[in-house]
Amino acid sequence: MNEKYNLGSVYFGILGVVALVCGIADLVVVAGGDSFSWGILEIPSDPFRGGWGGLIILFAGLFYLYSIKNFSEIHHFSKAVMGSILVWVIAGCDILAMITESIPGGEEGGWFNTLEGFLGTYAPPYAPAIFLLPFSLVIIYHLHKRGGTNADMEE
Repeated sequence: MNEKYNLGSVYFGILGVVALVCGIADLVVVAGGDSFSWGILEIPSDPFRGGWGGLIILFAGLFYLYSIKNFSEIHHFSKAVMGSILVWVIAGCDILAMITESIPGGEEGGWFNTLEGFLGTYAPPYAPAIFLLPFSLVIIYHLHKRGGTNADMEE
């Protein structure tokens, strides 16, 4: 196996374990009923984001872990791509929620938020998918390297 695929396999194996733990933590917090906050990490307890989002992040971790068996083979590589897409969907939903929460002024304010209130909504804590997002973007590098032909992938 080529060294760059071995490195990708290790990287996505570690990312898969982290995503799996984040997904399980999301589901445990939802089952407990209270949101969990620790430093800059916040796990929501609502059934949609915590429950469904946790399940999707859990499956993203499983896709990553299933991809490491033979990372250079296209079928296993596509599992890593699917795991990244799942992370992007949930992180995108979290980012969209932050954006939509930052615009209105709140109950005591006007129609639009003040500058301090607007910028304050982007401060930590963040959901686990936001932390996984930059690490999942590494798949774009691997997609770019795979590009063109599959002749060098056959080994």
